[in-house]
Amino acid sequence: MTLKLKTLETVPLERKKREKEQFRKLFIGGLSFETTEESLRNYYEQWGKLTDCVVMRDPASKRSRGFGFVTFSSMAEVDAAMAARPHSIDGRVVEPKRAVAREESGKPGAHVTVKKLFVGGIKEDTEEHHLRDYFEEYGKIDTIEIITDRQSGKKRGFGFVTFDDHDPVDKIVLQKYHTINGHNAEVRKALSRQEMQEVQSSRSGRGGNFIDSLFSFFLFVEVPGYGGGRGGYGGGGPGYGNQGGGYGGGYDNYGGGNYGSGNYNDFGNYNQQPSNYGPMKSGNFGGSRNMGGPYGGGNYGPGGSGGSGGYGGRSRY
Repeated sequence: MTLKLKTLETVPLERKKREKEQFRKLFIGGLSFETTEESLRNYYEQWGKLTDCVVMRDPASKRSRGFGFVTFSSMAEVDAAMAARPHSIDGRVVEPKRAVAREESGKPGAHVTVKKLFVGGIKEDTEEHHLRDYFEEYGKIDTIEIITDRQSGKKRGFGFVTFDDHDPVDKIVLQKYHTINGHNAEVRKALSRQEMQEVQSSRSGRGGNFIDSLFSFFLFVEVPGYGGGRGGYGGGGPGYGNQGGGYGGGYDNYGGGNYGSGNYNDFGNYNQQPSNYGPMKSGNFGGSRNMGGPYGGGNYGPGGSGGSGGYGGRSRY
C-alpha cells in the first residue's frame, strides 16, 4: 500500500514538472547555418533568462541542422518573446514556435500551424460570451462558432474559435486541460481539408502505420457552410469512443458519420458525456513516435538532449 501511495503521489509531480518545462520551451526554425548556441542565446536573452539553449547538429559532421530550442525560466518570458515577432538572428528571419511535447510530436498534424481551434465539451448552458471571456486571454479572437442543430437549434457540443495568430492556438493546445463555464473542455487544432492533405502528403513515403489510417478520424475539421464533403472526424467509420484510448468510451460514437456532409448531423452526441480530455490520451495510439516531424533533426525530443521522437526526420530548412 505504501508503494502504491508513493507512486500515485510521485507521478503527477513528475508530470507537472515536465509540463512546466514544456510550457517554457520554444522551437526555433529557419536558423542560419552560421548561428551558434552563443548567438542564439544572446538574441533570446533580451526577453528573459534561459535555462537551456541548443542548436541541433548532425552527429557526424557537426553541421547545424537549421533549428534549435531555447527554454526560458518562466512562461511569461515565452509570451513576451512570441509577442515580439518577427525575430531575426544573424541576418535571417527565423520561425519561433512553442515546442511540441515528445509524446505529441509524432502525431500527424502536431506541427501544423493553424489559427482555428476546435473546442469540444460545450454544454447547453455555455454561450459565445463564455468562450470569448475564456479564450481572449490567450490572444485576439476573430470569430467564435458554436455549432447547433439546424432543426432543433440545440447545441451539438462543440464549436470553433479563430484567432488572428497561430500562437494562441499552439499555447492552448499545449496546455491541454481547460474548464469553461464550469465544464471540462477538449481542445485541438482545427485542420482544413488542404492542411490535412498537406500533412498526409508529407507523411507519405515514410512508411506509415496504424495512426495514418486513423488520421481523418482525429484531425480534419472543415467548417465552410458547415459542409464540404466527407473525410473529417468520422468519415463513415467508428467514433472516438470505439477506438483504442479514445475518450474513454465517452461521447457515444463522436464522429460516427460523415463530418461535413451538410450540417454536422452525423457528429454524434458530443455533449452527453464528461470529457476525458482528448481522443489520444493513451499516447502514441499504435504508431511509432519516431516518425519525424517537419523540422528536421535526429529525433530530438523536448527535453533538451535527444530522445525517442520529436523533431526527427528530414529538415525542410
